Amino acid sequence: MNEAPSQNHDPNEAGPSRRSVLWTAGAAGAGLGLGGLSAGPAAAAAPGAAAAAAPRATGRTMIGVPFERRSTVRVGIIGLGNRGGSMIDLFLAVPGVRVVALCDPVKEKTAKAAKKVTDAGQPAPAVYTKGDHDFENLCKRGDIDFVYAATPWDWHFDMAKTAMLNGKHVGVECPLALRLDQLWELVDLSERTRRHCMQLENCCYGKNEMRVLRMAHAGLFGDLLHGAGAYNHDLRGLMFDPKYYEGPWRRLWHTRLRGDLYPNHGFGPVANYMDINRGDRAVRISSFGTPALGLAAYRKEHMPANDPSWKESYIESDRTISLVQTAKGRVIRLEHDVSTPHPYSRINSLGGTKGVFEDYPERIYIEPDQSNDEWGDFSKYAEWDHWLWKEHANPPGGHGGMDYMLVFRLMQCMRLGLVPDFDVYDAATWTAPVPLSDLSIKAKGAPQEIPDFTRGLWKKARPGMDSKKPEE
Repeated sequence: MNEAPSQNHDPNEAGPSRRSVLWTAGAAGAGLGLGGLSAGPAAAAAPGAAAAAAPRATGRTMIGVPFERRSTVRVGIIGLGNRGGSMIDLFLAVPGVRVVALCDPVKEKTAKAAKKVTDAGQPAPAVYTKGDHDFENLCKRGDIDFVYAATPWDWHFDMAKTAMLNGKHVGVECPLALRLDQLWELVDLSERTRRHCMQLENCCYGKNEMRVLRMAHAGLFGDLLHGAGAYNHDLRGLMFDPKYYEGPWRRLWHTRLRGDLYPNHGFGPVANYMDINRGDRAVRISSFGTPALGLAAYRKEHMPANDPSWKESYIESDRTISLVQTAKGRVIRLEHDVSTPHPYSRINSLGGTKGVFEDYPERIYIEPDQSNDEWGDFSKYAEWDHWLWKEHANPPGGHGGMDYMLVFRLMQCMRLGLVPDFDVYDAATWTAPVPLSDLSIKAKGAPQEIPDFTRGLWKKARPGMDSKKPEE
């Protein structure tokens, strides 16, 4: 399993068995890698495949389709590692939600999570611990409305597919899938089954992100021109910690792909600002990557000579920089860097004809409020906070409360029978840079076409994250 692929490794080739690494490692959160990885193949679609033209639709669009109204949302959770083991607390904290089933091949983690359920005063959940595929039995249950998957990346496609085929709405940690053909299959399956398949992108619910979203929609930035998002987070120590990323699933992805492994945290919020899939569309991406030196340098300094990591050859660019152009001519810059020393940043920038916002640290410059080339105080724009943040000023959970906001809002939409804030088309769009950036880097930055997962329906404006507070 530790045999590293060559520099010319074809991402469509079969990789090690999924069973070779525990998928229970799970996602580690927005600050620590929200969306788990494993040792399976990270296959990208072949050049030109699936991107040139949309396959024929086999169902009706899921745009604008509401959930069925229900008094209680019954949830099944797959994966109880770093991410799933913490997110269960938030599902239990939201009124009108019952956790009815849990799945993880590590029995100790399932037992710990099950105790949280009973300690919260709910009935003991059903548990599924019999191997990697026991999640299939969880999905077959008749008393589950929503399946939440917090497992390594190459399981997300199978779990989302299985959930929908069994009549369940499903949400997965990022990325949604790893190949363009898989993204199209999930889009088609969502349309055929009439089940929602969502990328649970918590950064879209950040306080700053939601404030900027409302300000952008109110025209404070003028006509939007450019934005930027990133996942720049020094994970070297964690990636070489055998107790944190089991397997070690996250580090092994650096032996397989050169592109942006984790675009969703940066892409999702900026896509919302620009109403991507709601009046504009991401049409192409060009990506460039630096040499892969950071992990090898860290290993040389910190790891003993007999460590298994010495059998690995890293090809993932230390920093990937991508430019996405939209149908309206706007430009979005995406960055990814988890293997060099630098402060944490998701960049989170938006600019237009009236000014610009930049995060990390937060600062703003919009006319006529600011002048003389001096940044303004973003805290003075609190009046533009989303109603979720006005209603829940001190939310529980990690990552500054965005995790709770995501769970609360999703469960609210399901209870009240509302249209979700984002859908399978958003999930596929935000994930498409994973395979396409890898292809672009190998093609020396040549643009790669981003599929129109909406099949032309992006041209119609429609609601998204900038929602109105519903009446309970």
